[in-house]
Amino acid sequence: MFNYLEPPNAFYDFERIYSAEQWQKKQKWVADYLAEHQPDIIGFQEVFSTESLKALVTGQGYTYFAVVDEPLVIDDFIYQRPVVAIASRYPIVEVNAVKPNTELAEGLGLANDFSFSRKVIRATIEVPHMGHCDCYVVHFKSKRSMLEVDEQDKKRSAEKTIIESLKAQVAGGWGSTIQRGSEATLLMIDMIERREATAHPMILMGDFNNSLADGVLSHLLTNTLRFVSAIDRDAYLAKYCLNDAWDLFQVAQTNDSHETKPASQAEKVTRTPTHYFGAGSSVLDYLLFSCEFDAGYHDSLYQVSDYHTYDRHLINPIFERDGESTDHGIVLVTLTLRS
Repeated sequence: MFNYLEPPNAFYDFERIYSAEQWQKKQKWVADYLAEHQPDIIGFQEVFSTESLKALVTGQGYTYFAVVDEPLVIDDFIYQRPVVAIASRYPIVEVNAVKPNTELAEGLGLANDFSFSRKVIRATIEVPHMGHCDCYVVHFKSKRSMLEVDEQDKKRSAEKTIIESLKAQVAGGWGSTIQRGSEATLLMIDMIERREATAHPMILMGDFNNSLADGVLSHLLTNTLRFVSAIDRDAYLAKYCLNDAWDLFQVAQTNDSHETKPASQAEKVTRTPTHYFGAGSSVLDYLLFSCEFDAGYHDSLYQVSDYHTYDRHLINPIFERDGESTDHGIVLVTLTLRS
């Protein structure tokens, strides 16, 4: 949502306040997206004004809305620590904040009071043809350094300031990586335990602030174990694993293309980035699904029939339309019942 905060409140410091026109434009942008694309379930990040967002999505037909935290407010009007939210057209029957296993955290060398940088929502939703499905919304720790240096300190030489900034970037960046990876690990453990207890299908969505490919979060896609046979994997392991929606889309597309054309003629589609920084781009926003949504799994109920990243506001922005939008692309997945 990129700082969704109703004026006259300020985000992060006292000068950062939307004008009435800016706020109206931001709300219209969100409403227009929902009206055009009509997602049934949607997760939000960087939400400060939860009641305002609830009113907006209710007006778009989302009867069910949930948060599990509230932002930090300083001096009655400066807001920090935004929260995540979820809206649904289908009934949300239970909502909880995921609590990390502190005993496990301590065993991993983390503080015994370890907490998520943003509380994670687990919303159990009554999904058509499926029943209860656990939907998790996350906003993992950013790559921003956990340590800061006062660059305006006149007591230090220019070189010393550079040295201290470099040290802070190296150590603080690694600290953020440890936090982000630990959040993903402890969340995944909770999801596995919840799955074992309830057998609910699982969906994990949000801003991961990291590629799934570089190792820090790749364990979210763990799907093999040493010394486990293929038979046991299909019978037991698969139902506790998560799958990237993009990969599931490729599986479904391959299955469909094999029915209509040879594999050699199947079209190769490139994944669209969800974030741009300078000359670079990356995929930071994901939807992960349990095996019930995998067309390659023998007992799956749904398949990912479409995968789209909405990025018009990033690659071809029009100020009047997109001036108060968001700094990430929006991942939209279509699920279709398997025949």
